[in-house]
Amino acid sequence: MIFITAKFRVLPESAARWAEITAEFTAATRGEPGCLWFDWSRSLDDPNEFVLVEAFRDADAGAAHVQSDHFREARRTLPPHLAETPRIVNTTIPQDGWSELGEMAVPPGR
Repeated sequence: MIFITAKFRVLPESAARWAEITAEFTAATRGEPGCLWFDWSRSLDDPNEFVLVEAFRDADAGAAHVQSDHFREARRTLPPHLAETPRIVNTTIPQDGWSELGEMAVPPGR
C-alpha cells in the first residue's frame, strides 16, 4: 500500500474551520475505490497544525487520487488557508492495513 502522512500548518483564522474547509475533499477521497483511509488529526502542541494520515491500495490508486477532479480542486482551494507548504512522508509498504501495537496489547475480554 501507499502510506502517506502530511503536516498542514494552517493560518490561525482558518484553523477552527479546517474540518469544514476540507470536508468535500475528504469525503470525495474517502469515496475513491483505492482509498484505504484518509484521516485528519489536530496537533496537541500546535492548534494550527493538522496531520493527515492516508493510505491507498497501490500505486495505481495513488495515481488516480492525484489525477482526480477533487484533488485538482483541493490544489486550488486549500493553499489560501495554509501558512506554509505542507510537509509529507510518502512510502510504499508491503501490507494492506493496520497492524496491532503488541507492546500495548489490551488483555482479552476487555
